[in-house]
Amino acid sequence: MPSAPAWIRLTASLLIVSAFTGCAYQATQQKPPPSCSDFAQTLDLSDRIKTLDLLSDAFFQRCYATVIVYGTQAQTEFRHKTFHVFKEAASVFIPDGTLTDYVLESYERGFLSILLASSYEHMQNNEDARVELRRMDHELFAPLYNFGEDPVNILLSAVLWDRLGEPSEARVDWHRLRDPASGLRGIDDSLRSFADRQVRRIDEGRSPSPAWRVFWLGQFPDIDWDLQFTGSSNGYFSVRAREAFPSACASETGVRLSTQRWFEKIAVRHNDAYHPLLNVQSWIRLPVGVIYSLVPIAAGAGIAVGGCTLDAAGNGKGALCEVAIRGGVAFMSMAPKVLRGALEPDLRHWSHIPAAFVITSATDPANERCYYGVSSR
Repeated sequence: MPSAPAWIRLTASLLIVSAFTGCAYQATQQKPPPSCSDFAQTLDLSDRIKTLDLLSDAFFQRCYATVIVYGTQAQTEFRHKTFHVFKEAASVFIPDGTLTDYVLESYERGFLSILLASSYEHMQNNEDARVELRRMDHELFAPLYNFGEDPVNILLSAVLWDRLGEPSEARVDWHRLRDPASGLRGIDDSLRSFADRQVRRIDEGRSPSPAWRVFWLGQFPDIDWDLQFTGSSNGYFSVRAREAFPSACASETGVRLSTQRWFEKIAVRHNDAYHPLLNVQSWIRLPVGVIYSLVPIAAGAGIAVGGCTLDAAGNGKGALCEVAIRGGVAFMSMAPKVLRGALEPDLRHWSHIPAAFVITSATDPANERCYYGVSSR
């Protein structure tokens, strides 16, 4: 048993180590968020998905000038698909999206304009905010490589127009959300009723009081996929979100609308009606992937047969044959992974976005039922 002084020294040493460990843990846990200059140094437009995610993070940290500078560049550079014969032809032999630059989906083009408009508004540059909102409207209808409007961006646009003191412009968006004939999907009756109240409010000359506030709720879920050769209208892919999106909610003061429609755009990316080129490439890639998957099967069979042949020729007792069969089976078991890797769809997307938005005129989110509550349906 150690003497008293040794025991005391050991205890003191352990306390010091524990203290340093606790401080190190606290320092890790309490690491300050990146500054606006950190975002500016990190942003690299050559990595498009990372750029989009950093723009969301910068906006969340109120680095509005950074969002405007780099968001404007991304808006120009990420908007159009440039076709290269070599890249498009070579892409059928490798996983989808390996050679091609990412092109913004229609909802991403719209949301980028929303971020820019909101950044301009926060910097009291209302005229440029109006320009971006009009651009957003154009982006949703532009007949580009991908297309289509969605209720989330239109809801955010209506809120921003109201905050900018443009009730007539806001009314257009509220009317779209209210009217089933507008073709907007993903809106239930409670949300349409809420939009109807806003249209009547504007017609009566009233402003939202207090002004609208926008909250980001949750994180856009990760996406899984699998092969589905029957019963699929999306090529041969089954795409699903790992977590459920928050349900819709409408109250007297606010509304909650999920970004599930954005996920659905990703899920139908290989549908012939939406992305004809990606659909064709995926079907051409199918026999190529099957051929790739036959390589480990052939190699495994060769190893098994070759090993057993050598064992028999050398008058062995079967040990070499057994090892060869196990090695061959291991090789052949890689075939499904090779097929899956060769057929992997391009599911890249802007991931640092919320699972839902909550807009409310309540001064405190604690007073907004849709911020915490369940669906009103």
